[in-house]
Amino acid sequence: MRSRCTLIIIILLALALAPATAIATPADIASTHAYIRADYALARAGVALIAPVQRKIEQLNGVLAHECPLIGTGSPENEASQPISHEVTVALWSISYGAAAGPIRSFVSATGRLHWSNQAITRIAKSYARNLHELATVPLPTLCADVRSWKATGFQVISPAVVSLVTRVEGIEPTTIPPRLLAPYERGADASILARTKRLETKLAENEFMVGQTDWIQVLGTLGLNE
Repeated sequence: MRSRCTLIIIILLALALAPATAIATPADIASTHAYIRADYALARAGVALIAPVQRKIEQLNGVLAHECPLIGTGSPENEASQPISHEVTVALWSISYGAAAGPIRSFVSATGRLHWSNQAITRIAKSYARNLHELATVPLPTLCADVRSWKATGFQVISPAVVSLVTRVEGIEPTTIPPRLLAPYERGADASILARTKRLETKLAENEFMVGQTDWIQVLGTLGLNE
């Protein structure tokens, strides 16, 4: 009897520890297919926009060099000054995500009504689309005017509007659905398309980190601001 009870306990523990296998409904499969296709199209558009976005950023830097070169010279390098340097980041995001506004609208339209039996996936998908839309509609900050206003206070007071904008935008975190959550619902070419999408997204992330950092430093230098 004891050995039988022990066997039952072992079986129950094994079942409890075993990973749950998702039961794929037709809606799960259809939503996964539509999401993967839409995300792939968005990633392809993003990579195609790398060069045009860079030109737009260089144009912005040229405008700043003409309208308010080195206006921030003499500004402090401390925590209180960070909203201004971070506003430069917001400007770069406004340009890059704004350039992709069309593809983002297409993505939001294609995924807006998708749903999964796993509500966590549905929430992530909706949050991702909403955050992308928010970033695509961020207005380009008036950097010259904002640094000029800060300078007029002896670099003591940054406009509350600047602080609010930076805080809001930095709180937007577009996160795609983790592949492990989609895997149980993939069919046909879904997995290979998702893998290609991830490679494109990696290229975009690397470009944003490497080139974006260089652009940020360049614009700060044009404005005479510290990092």
